Amino acid sequence: MNQTAQDRIPPAALAAWVLAASTFLYAFLQRVSPSVMVEDLMASFGVGATVLGNLSAFYLYAYAALQVPLGMLFDRFGVRRLMAFSMLAAAAGSAIFAAAQAIEMAYLGRMLIGAGVACTFVGALTVTAQTMPPARFAMLAGVVQLLGMVGAIFGQAPLAALVATLGWRGALVAMGVLAAAIGLALHLVLRDRPGAAPPQSGLADGLRAVLRVRETWACAVFGFAMTGPMLAFGGLWAVPYFATAYELPRTTAAALTSLIFAGWGVGAPLVGWISDRLGRRREPMLACATIAGLALAAVVLGPRWPLWALVPILLVHGACASAMVLAFAMAREQNHPGANSVAMAVVNTFVVGSGALLQPLIGWLLDRGWTGQVVGGARVYPPEAFAGALAILPPLFVLALLAGLAMRERPRAR
Repeated sequence: MNQTAQDRIPPAALAAWVLAASTFLYAFLQRVSPSVMVEDLMASFGVGATVLGNLSAFYLYAYAALQVPLGMLFDRFGVRRLMAFSMLAAAAGSAIFAAAQAIEMAYLGRMLIGAGVACTFVGALTVTAQTMPPARFAMLAGVVQLLGMVGAIFGQAPLAALVATLGWRGALVAMGVLAAAIGLALHLVLRDRPGAAPPQSGLADGLRAVLRVRETWACAVFGFAMTGPMLAFGGLWAVPYFATAYELPRTTAAALTSLIFAGWGVGAPLVGWISDRLGRRREPMLACATIAGLALAAVVLGPRWPLWALVPILLVHGACASAMVLAFAMAREQNHPGANSVAMAVVNTFVVGSGALLQPLIGWLLDRGWTGQVVGGARVYPPEAFAGALAILPPLFVLALLAGLAMRERPRAR
């Protein structure tokens, strides 16, 4: 069979891949949605930045905790029923959050949303590994990331406009209806297919094998360090930061924040394509970590930039930080083919865990710098508080460089 025939993708398989990949768009829409509701949520529940950071991070707590169990289940049972049911859980979580009158109920709803969409990224990568040519894996994983960033962009200015029209509760109801529709479509379109290799003999065998591979841990740390600033800054605190430090309306601050996700969306498939063409992962990872770290340092530690200068800096930061997608490609290539999903799930646990740790940590640091000012029932933090809290983010890229240097790339035919 020639290479052209091998690369030919049946239309049904392509439709299933597109739908599975698109679930990550929805996941990111939900992931960043609190960033345009900060003041509304503070006022509705009478809380400060620490509690709000925890509320946002409850999504990430559930998401991160389920990655490894889902990876093992995907390797064993396939994706169709798991992904369809999970999206219905996300719909239920949205309804609970929208109806919440107390912060504890909001926690529950946000956690159920995170549990529901926990299947999206690893599920999409599992479908990619099972249905797409192996030589295109990193690029297609980048396309999945691109769709996630489209969701993040919709979760900024467009969602801010929806919140202004329907209120934050009405916007959550609309997102719940969308999750239910996606779950039904997954049930109708997805088909379970065996992977290229049989799974390990027991559910835990694949996990034990994955954890014995040095590159699994290096990829996990790299993903943590590259993604944490995006989830903590772009996913929650960038909108109030730009609104405060640059004295911008919320919709304008959200549009500015969306540039991070736009750069990430363009960069992920491009970096994946370059890496696939080079046949190398480590060198692109190191180069992108360096540039992304310098760009973010310029934003949060540098002077107040004119907006025309801030635009390319944010785009470059997002594009280079998207090289975290190569951590999934390397983890997959350095582990047993029958444990693909669990290897990627271990990396994704660290990736999502970065936001779960950093979102409330930055909120706590903001509360320490709060001067007592309240407007419309929401706390107002001075630029100095943001500067101190966000200063913890650029050093993470040094950690990413160290993780990249610790990797030993051993190319293998897949």
